[in-house]
Amino acid sequence: MAKPEKLEKTQYETLGAFCYALRRFIHFNEQAAESVGLTPQQHQAMLAIKGFPVRDCVTIGELAERLQLRHHSAVGLVDRMVAEKLVERELSREDRRKVLIRLTAAGEGKLEKLSAMHRQQLAQVGPELSGLLERLNVG
Repeated sequence: MAKPEKLEKTQYETLGAFCYALRRFIHFNEQAAESVGLTPQQHQAMLAIKGFPVRDCVTIGELAERLQLRHHSAVGLVDRMVAEKLVERELSREDRRKVLIRLTAAGEGKLEKLSAMHRQQLAQVGPELSGLLERLNVG
């Protein structure tokens, strides 16, 4: 294994500033989710469902992969979200063995509100993060 490049003090400072900016965004994300009655994990699940490439629904396996969860943890999360009427299950038309998870109208409404909040926040923090990546010579 190659010996890692030795960083200078300014690179550590920049890396620290980048991690701090990310943490501030994550904290914002957590508070925003809670402000509309969701957990951060529910928000991430809803975003993974709505933002899945090509379609607006996912299988449990796909959701587990997107959230980096174990299958049974994703099942529990979906069960709680179904109980709160944020998502619904439906049988796949192509393969009746598959169950697809889709947002409900209530879930769509909450996600739309959160997404608008996040776009505003990213407009503020995005340039800072881009500048820090440039200073680290990785962006």
